[in-house]
Amino acid sequence: MRRVWGLVLLLASFPLWAAEPREINWDALIPPDAPHLKPVMTPMHDLSKMGTALMEAAPPAPQQAPNAPVVKALDGQQLRIPGYIVPLEVNEQGRTTDFLLVPYYGACIHVPPPPSNQIVHVTSELGVKVDELYQPYWIEGSMQVKASSSELADAGYQMAAQKIFVYELP
Repeated sequence: MRRVWGLVLLLASFPLWAAEPREINWDALIPPDAPHLKPVMTPMHDLSKMGTALMEAAPPAPQQAPNAPVVKALDGQQLRIPGYIVPLEVNEQGRTTDFLLVPYYGACIHVPPPPSNQIVHVTSELGVKVDELYQPYWIEGSMQVKASSSELADAGYQMAAQKIFVYELP
């Protein structure tokens, strides 16, 4: 009888540990045989001489590789990845529910967007209140290897965020 209950408990707990997201870094989004492009970190404009309204009206910089190859094996996987949020949509409560996740601060806003395989288009029902764009976050959810396009950049991946929390160094 103990063995039966042990098996029942094991099977009942299976979904709990099976759904735990796998932590990845940005290199995991680039196929091993694909070129690794260095990010263009040169600001598009001298931010010290521009007001917010003027900067928002500035045309976006061209993306390095809008159709960069992706890692198809990541499709459907529960993942956790750190990055910076570039808001696309903010709701009435001031929470961003639709955003791009990028590997470095300023991507798509102050410097040209990285290759599409270094951008994840994230949607979130609850959203996150982003007070400081230089704050990195962990995003957890199911990854989809599916291209999307926004006015800022093309993304090679999409994710429906199940958890969003501040990234803190150990």
